[in-house]
Amino acid sequence: MATVEILKRTATRPTWAQVSLENLRYNFGIVQRHIGAGVTVCAVVKADAYGHGAAECARALEEEGARWLGVTSLDEAIPLRDSGIRTRILLMTGFWRGEEEEIIRLQLTPTVWEPGQVELLERAAASLGSPTHPVHLKVDTGMGRLGIAPEDLHRVCAALKSSPHLVLEGLSTHLASSEVLDAPLVDDQLRSFDQVRLRLRNEGFDPPIIHVANTGAIISRRESWNTMVRPGIALYGYHLPFERAGREVSGSKLRLSVKPVLTWQTRILSLRNVRANQALGYGGTYVTKGPARIAVLPVGYADGLTRALSSRGRVIVREHYAPIVGRISMDLTLADVTDLHGVSVGDEVILLGSQDGLSVDAREHATLANTNVYEILCAISKRVPRKYS
Repeated sequence: MATVEILKRTATRPTWAQVSLENLRYNFGIVQRHIGAGVTVCAVVKADAYGHGAAECARALEEEGARWLGVTSLDEAIPLRDSGIRTRILLMTGFWRGEEEEIIRLQLTPTVWEPGQVELLERAAASLGSPTHPVHLKVDTGMGRLGIAPEDLHRVCAALKSSPHLVLEGLSTHLASSEVLDAPLVDDQLRSFDQVRLRLRNEGFDPPIIHVANTGAIISRRESWNTMVRPGIALYGYHLPFERAGREVSGSKLRLSVKPVLTWQTRILSLRNVRANQALGYGGTYVTKGPARIAVLPVGYADGLTRALSSRGRVIVREHYAPIVGRISMDLTLADVTDLHGVSVGDEVILLGSQDGLSVDAREHATLANTNVYEILCAISKRVPRKYS
């Protein structure tokens, strides 16, 4: 009896994201040179490397010399270990009860802030024969999310003293407003953190790895660097705007010369000639002022192109900007190419990226959508295949 070989089908829908691992490596080098060789970089690859593909990005960063990677949870760490990543991995938001043995087996470094977490890890390390498993303690200095309150520090210290199979390797906190240059809360947080370090020493602990700074603090708060920093968005080519007295400020000292890593592209699916006063898209929210040529693009909010760009955003077609018109739908978006000559079905369209001096970046999308670049990049869905170069 004849057998039929079923071949794995590759995606042919013409919408994709091109990820430049070369730019990622470059950005890592920019950050490392900025802080100097004496400070370790923990390269944050949580949220699928901010939508860029965690395994591929982690591999490139490891090859580039990253000694630490930061992820949210065990679920994000397991695929990295499965793909052969051997460098240190920090679980930045702790773990769930029942995950502690897998954390020991995979040699992951958990963040802790409650005595119960320490007790679970101690039992797991003891049962698996791990002599000294490292943990990092997080303290809440004013963010109000995760971390031990400074006044409760003695509780977690007592748990650590009763845990011979654990070693307190790191101490961390997270700044709430690192991009606000005159935010008194940041200074308060740094003072509180210094006080916690002193109290830890008085308790007999002196962790060698101290980390506070995210991308914003790496740029604006040298005093927060300590022995390790946690860049995230900078690795992918962006940072949030800085402000003082409620107004955005800029300058050569408030930026890193990083490059966007991701370019998002599609192709024209169809071209339509429409008359004047023609309503386009759901709800007819856009009406043509004159005869128009409209390009239909096979991309929509299911791919992560936010509806907030409806009749506000723009794309790049044949070295020209073309406005998005009408409401972005789940699978399709319309762009007005009336004034562009030679446009054809199949032409490449840049949703995020640059071409011949023209640029549409995640910061532009974020401004129009009243959000930040993190959300724009993380929102690019799994339906959009990533291609690496």
